[in-house]
Amino acid sequence: MIPTQNNMSQEEIAMMNGEHLLEALHWRYATKCMNGKKVPEETLEKILEAIRLAPSSFGIQPYTVILIENKALLEKIKSAANEQPVVVEASHILVFAVWENVIQKKIDDLIYQTATERGISQESLHEERSRMESQLAFPPATNQEWAARQAYIALGHGLIAAALEQVDATPMEGFNPSAMDAILGLREKGLKSVVLMVLGYRDAERDPLANAKKIRRNKESLFIKM
Repeated sequence: MIPTQNNMSQEEIAMMNGEHLLEALHWRYATKCMNGKKVPEETLEKILEAIRLAPSSFGIQPYTVILIENKALLEKIKSAANEQPVVVEASHILVFAVWENVIQKKIDDLIYQTATERGISQESLHEERSRMESQLAFPPATNQEWAARQAYIALGHGLIAAALEQVDATPMEGFNPSAMDAILGLREKGLKSVVLMVLGYRDAERDPLANAKKIRRNKESLFIKM
């Protein structure tokens, strides 16, 4: 009898899910050529939800993710992304853009949301508010670096979620941030682009990496036990 989750123990389910995760991570790679096929809406929503659920410092999530599928806009983005063809071959591109600075209103909004959704008073979140407000003392450049690190955590969640859905996802730093910000009007929104995620499906016939062996450092050189 083929086991199902109904007749499996929690340990067996966890092992099966873990094996599925590792298979997905071995399958994924930074795809260089895509075939233009659209990612189904329900699949896309799962990837976006994984990004939304990513952890961040203080839970502030100091970034915005711009989802782009308009082909004319992707052509403009290609020019800011060193003419990489995968940009226009993709189904969607996600632009992770950090806040130019942390402002009091952002903190106030999060405290209000937390209190409302958890059914508690805002006063009970005094310590959380104080920790968040500690970021207000830092200059914008420092906060942007901090925000970028939070955005990369969300990017990682998106890459893993895409792999589990058998959607190719390529992280991309090879673009001109100033040009990207101008194309998307990000400065007017108080945002700065830091990294892209290209979503779609690989063109295995054209992509030289499609069947290449995945190269990673071995455990002995990567991990140190103390």
